[in-house]
Amino acid sequence: MPLHEGMEKESLNFNQLCTFESFEEVWNHYGYKSVFQDVIEREFSRIKGITYLDHAGTTLYPESLVREFYQDICTNVYGNPHSHNPSSRLTHDTVEHVRYRILQHFNTTPDEYSVIFTSGSTAALKLVAESFPWRPPTAAEPASQFCYLTDNHTSVVGIRGVISALGVVSLPVSPEEIEARAKDVDQSEGSSCQTPHLFCYPAQSNFSGRKYPLGYVRGIQARQLYPACDSKGRWFVLLDAASFASCSPLDLQEHSANFVPFSFYKMFGFPTGLGALLVRNDTAALLRKTYFGGGTAAAYLAGDNYYVPASNMSSRFEDGTVSFLDIIALNHSFDSLHTLTGGMDKIQLHTFGLTRYTYMLLSSLCHGNGQPVAQIYSDSEFENPSTQGAILNFNLMDCHGQMIGYSQVDKLASLFNIHLRTGCFCNTGACQLFLGITNQVVKSNLQAGHVCGDNIDLVDGRPTGSVRVSFGYMSTFQDCQNFLNFVADCFVEKPVKVDQDKLDRLKSNTSSKGSSQCLLTMLTNGKPDHIDEREHASTDLVVNQRGGKAITKDAKSHEKAQTLTNIYIYPIKSCAAFEVTDWPVGALGLLHDRGWMVVNGNRVCLNQKREPRLCLIHPQIYLPSNTLLLQASGMNAICVPLKNHSEPPQSHRVCQNMVCGDRVETVDCGDEAASWLSEFLGQPCRLIRQSPDFSRDMKKGHEKEVSSTALSLVNEAQYLIVNRASVDLLQRHITNRQESSDDHQPLDTQTLISRFRANLVISGKEPFEEDDWSHLIIGNTHFQVAGRCGRCQMIGVDQSTGAKTKEPLLSLSAYRKGKG
Repeated sequence: MPLHEGMEKESLNFNQLCTFESFEEVWNHYGYKSVFQDVIEREFSRIKGITYLDHAGTTLYPESLVREFYQDICTNVYGNPHSHNPSSRLTHDTVEHVRYRILQHFNTTPDEYSVIFTSGSTAALKLVAESFPWRPPTAAEPASQFCYLTDNHTSVVGIRGVISALGVVSLPVSPEEIEARAKDVDQSEGSSCQTPHLFCYPAQSNFSGRKYPLGYVRGIQARQLYPACDSKGRWFVLLDAASFASCSPLDLQEHSANFVPFSFYKMFGFPTGLGALLVRNDTAALLRKTYFGGGTAAAYLAGDNYYVPASNMSSRFEDGTVSFLDIIALNHSFDSLHTLTGGMDKIQLHTFGLTRYTYMLLSSLCHGNGQPVAQIYSDSEFENPSTQGAILNFNLMDCHGQMIGYSQVDKLASLFNIHLRTGCFCNTGACQLFLGITNQVVKSNLQAGHVCGDNIDLVDGRPTGSVRVSFGYMSTFQDCQNFLNFVADCFVEKPVKVDQDKLDRLKSNTSSKGSSQCLLTMLTNGKPDHIDEREHASTDLVVNQRGGKAITKDAKSHEKAQTLTNIYIYPIKSCAAFEVTDWPVGALGLLHDRGWMVVNGNRVCLNQKREPRLCLIHPQIYLPSNTLLLQASGMNAICVPLKNHSEPPQSHRVCQNMVCGDRVETVDCGDEAASWLSEFLGQPCRLIRQSPDFSRDMKKGHEKEVSSTALSLVNEAQYLIVNRASVDLLQRHITNRQESSDDHQPLDTQTLISRFRANLVISGKEPFEEDDWSHLIIGNTHFQVAGRCGRCQMIGVDQSTGAKTKEPLLSLSAYRKGKG
């Protein structure tokens, strides 16, 4: 009877500790902006009754991600991106947009890094191994070195297999050696040596969750840390981000590793079988590739040993057709992650708090005789999210201090519907270090029949592996509670005891205040959270620079009798024209011309080739009130401010988009405009505008002798002109063709002019005389002719109905061919 009373007393003590109130005492970052439990019930209802604790293996995807992706691929036609038809161009542009989102996620840009899609982080590592410019020793210079941290994944250590026959030195480095053996090196010493060396280390150990200092990147590159400080040559760093990227923000502006491999399923849960290698562009030229597949060649000969690789870094290394539907799914993965959580900083705080709490209680848990229940494998006591990830690795012990095999733990956990992972986790180096397994013991265990991945968990009473629990952004306190109760119920000899002194010490080691300070540093080192809304140049300034006035209708050109008859601006790319009688000239052309564009749910630019009904949207600019008015039949008109000073800064409002093969930085115009466009076009859309701080230059070949080459969201040049005389001739040509066919759809001159979507309509003397012009003058404003416009497909859309027609493209093509 007294023993029973003692058991109840001790159990009550543990149960009191295993409550959400006790969690809040040591950590106050739980969940996200929305009601966290509602998110779990809405997005992860399928795991009800399951305690999922294997997020380091793969995290879970929210149901909305799959629904949005399904809706996307059911709505759009995605062709092979190596073709050039409309469905293929849609795929190409969407894939390119995803590349920019990936780089933005890691706080870098296409100017600094290239994204190479692979089947996963292992394939990315293999790509580096096979293309790195390893050098054998010469009389003048030493051999290349492949150096790696012993706490690395198997896929990193496996690089040894590629270099073994190349005369390259392979050097394993223990975590303690990097800083302990560092020394000051004269940077000029050995500067003439160009031998390339590669150092690989994980941003986070997949075994223990230890986060290695990201400062090692610059330290190795600058030869300030071991082993770089001992070897002359050029040092490159491969930062394995596969484990780290799942729950932590990585800033490649601050820590610019040369190579960064990772897998997307560890970040989002979906899609699987897709990863990427980020390569610093200033490193890319060094890589050497032997095999070439479809899409990777600029030119080659089948009958001769002649091959020229594609100039684009990504195209050169992505053999064959990329898994484009999986890549498109990433759009929805990024959207879901940010919508549900608000970003990686918040995920890091949430998951670290759950891991720390679990560590505190598990490490303090004791059997009735006072013996500890768990042997935890960690280099820290989980004080700070900057040094410890959301992984907890351990083995359980009985009341006599004997190890309990991980297979037994795994089998019992399955009975309680607790999903965890056991073994060595493809990290033999860390497993040996923490479990005290010597090289000889590994070989002896193999002879005894133990191989990686089997259930032989104890050999001669010594563990061959361990148990790992890991958390993801959708993990809950209930998961912690379920796991801790499972350990207490199944493996603790009663009465359950807690080492209160140790628990009190762990509580005092850290507080959530320290983690907030870490978050502030990350935000400070990230991108600015607001955008300066200045225009590229004020109207007055531009007019003064040009020495003239704004362009005015009916202005005469010099020396000839051509007359400017119409001025059109197109505020939203591919939407209807807005005719004016005079208009100011800005730094990018007519002020606000093609300053906005409509993008689909994947942030890919919509044009009339993809969505002809864009021409039925009539935007108008009102300069006095500083507004953009959107009108369409059957819709209530809405106003969008030309400037967005009143809108609160939102990190997701700034994004990268593609326009005619060019990368442009854009700003989202808000939910009201997005809802209006989505309702009218019948698909998810958003209105975005070119960022006022972004400069886009005219393509090479057009910019010669042109004084101003900065572009808005136009295709090729700042202005597009059309000659009425040319359109009249084309109209007659169409009429003659139609009279000889059954399909008679007469087009008048003004309808044809609207098809060409020109800014300036000129009444000239001769048809197509403009083909030979080098420049023209309107009023006091000088224009340089850049060449013919090549976007003829657009003229096949009736600008009054949105219907696609064959004319005038057929007649224009026939005329040009006959003229040539």
